[in-house]
Amino acid sequence: MISNLDLINECDNFPYYDDDPEAYDKLVSSYYKFFVLGSRRAVGYVLPWVVEKMPWANQWVVDHDEKRLFPYVEGLRPEKFAEQSQVIDETLLRAKENGALEVVKKWRNELYTIHGADQLITMERSGSPLFGIVTYGVHMTAYVTTKGSMKIWVPKRAKGKTYGGLLDTTVAGGIATGEKPFDSIVREAAEEASFPKHLVRSTVKPCGTISYFSFRDKRAGGEVGLLQPEVQFVYDMEVGEDVVPKPCDDEVEDFRLWTVAEVQEALSERMFKPNCALCLLDFFIRHGILTPQNEKNYVEIVSRLHRKLPFPTATAM
Repeated sequence: MISNLDLINECDNFPYYDDDPEAYDKLVSSYYKFFVLGSRRAVGYVLPWVVEKMPWANQWVVDHDEKRLFPYVEGLRPEKFAEQSQVIDETLLRAKENGALEVVKKWRNELYTIHGADQLITMERSGSPLFGIVTYGVHMTAYVTTKGSMKIWVPKRAKGKTYGGLLDTTVAGGIATGEKPFDSIVREAAEEASFPKHLVRSTVKPCGTISYFSFRDKRAGGEVGLLQPEVQFVYDMEVGEDVVPKPCDDEVEDFRLWTVAEVQEALSERMFKPNCALCLLDFFIRHGILTPQNEKNYVEIVSRLHRKLPFPTATAM
């Protein structure tokens, strides 16, 4: 049995400066700062061993003294800055083809946006943890209320997927380039749970965001220790007893309708994917299930669910 704060610590496990400034500075100074032309701040961190393995060719400026790197485009002219996406894509494809980096072997054919530049710059999803950029997703908790009692629809992840066999929020997925969070949750709800799109559009409620900074473990797939700062847009959807989610793609094995107490017990036994546990804690706070009266670490938990990340975040989506 673990505490709610333990669940936070398991997912939001990148150090905080205030906890140990010297150790934090030593750690961060060992990373290479990833810049894109047109950004004023670093948009990610790259681990030194990733720098050694990545097939940069002559398409990048890699400064080992200053520990910074960025894609090179002809003449470094602003009108060419958008071409950085092609440079990034070609580099990751070389890494995939030569087998240098495990995580890109599972190529997703899905683009993520790198926020912080004046132009649209994208990256193949599977390569995002290699550069430590902020990624964005959506999570929806669907629930039923009967006779004053709440039950939550909980899926079990397919064993062949990352975090296979663990429990999840009702619907979740990444936000691809060009996609709005609301459109993403509608699409994911149809693909993963067979929820009719018209139902989701008329019923789902946006409930803010959570954010955290993780070191990836072996369950995430690929190399262990890669950096993953993330923002999740969270949604609630109350449905009737006649609305039953059904697996549509290969993401989940099944859905079960659980009481709040059953979900809390599963959380305490680490049965949920780590970031899904955070989404559920946020849900419990929002619905008055987790309160200062029953959770001694309430203030710390609320604060940690909304970490300020060290990179530029999306200004509009």
